[in-house]
Amino acid sequence: MKALVKTELGFGHLELQDRNVPAAGPDQVKIEVKYAGICGSDIHTYEGHYRVAAPVTLGHEFSGVVVEVGEGVTEFKPGDRVTSETTFYICGECEYCQSGDYNLCNHRKGLGTQQDGGFAKYLIARKESVHHIPDNVDDQSAAMTEPLACTYHAAAKTEIEKDDVVVVIGPGPIGLFTAQVAKSRGARVIITGLTNDKVRLDKAKEIGLDYAVDTQTENIKELVDHLTDGYGADIVFECSGAAPAAKQGLDLLRKKGQYAQVGIFAKPEVAFDLERIIQKEIRVVGSRSQKSADWEPSLELMNNGSVNAKALVTHEFDITQWNEAYEAIKSGEAIKVLLKPV
Repeated sequence: MKALVKTELGFGHLELQDRNVPAAGPDQVKIEVKYAGICGSDIHTYEGHYRVAAPVTLGHEFSGVVVEVGEGVTEFKPGDRVTSETTFYICGECEYCQSGDYNLCNHRKGLGTQQDGGFAKYLIARKESVHHIPDNVDDQSAAMTEPLACTYHAAAKTEIEKDDVVVVIGPGPIGLFTAQVAKSRGARVIITGLTNDKVRLDKAKEIGLDYAVDTQTENIKELVDHLTDGYGADIVFECSGAAPAAKQGLDLLRKKGQYAQVGIFAKPEVAFDLERIIQKEIRVVGSRSQKSADWEPSLELMNNGSVNAKALVTHEFDITQWNEAYEAIKSGEAIKVLLKPV
């Protein structure tokens, strides 16, 4: 089968290779991939900013159909429409695994990073990570369950109350999902971007977010102050991974506000205003990936229409067209790009 393989670390080194078709072992599920989403971390990996266990097939956002189950698998059968968490292996013994927070396990191995992922015709997942796709969720939307689960995980790290003013910085797929999750909880949501994010800010308006602000032409501080009688936003989700955005987020928050860092920084050493955190008594939390408890609620948000995932898909390519997909993302014309196997 054809697979997009990161052959070695550094910029590029992503090759279309012929790989053997895998077989399901005990407690494993073999999935035929229908769609696989390109994540920002895939771009970071391609550009050499994110370490993976090369050589490895990339892709950790996907939907598909079960074609084979291994010994001990009774929860799934061939023909089932499924998606899967990224977790392929955990130690099962550390306190994080025992508490269900296995996204923090030091020995965790993920699909598309340490284990061959979804940029191929078939992949193998552990049965505990696989989830049935609800009837009202199409295959394209289901391929984006993983990024939605990441944003559900981030939202769960905060306390969103009805009518809270929530600012989401960064209108990429993660930001647009975070904003929809916050709105599903009754918040008034402002999503921000730059002038070259026009396509994404227009999409934010299309899917019903309350405010979509170009911070290069509009005064975001004035809007937040107007909506909060000068107190500031209740919660800020920083989803861009840009250092200036982190600074802006702290500035927009009210005293005793909540700041959640969701976006991954290309360079982890970021100047952060600890004095402002102290003086405002801001609560700061990080959010890493997702865990099992985030998946069924995320699938239900798509199933009941609270989150419109399919609206974010602007481009589809097959895995032989990586260069075109990459250019669409880097040019800013794409929001979410899905790849299909060949």
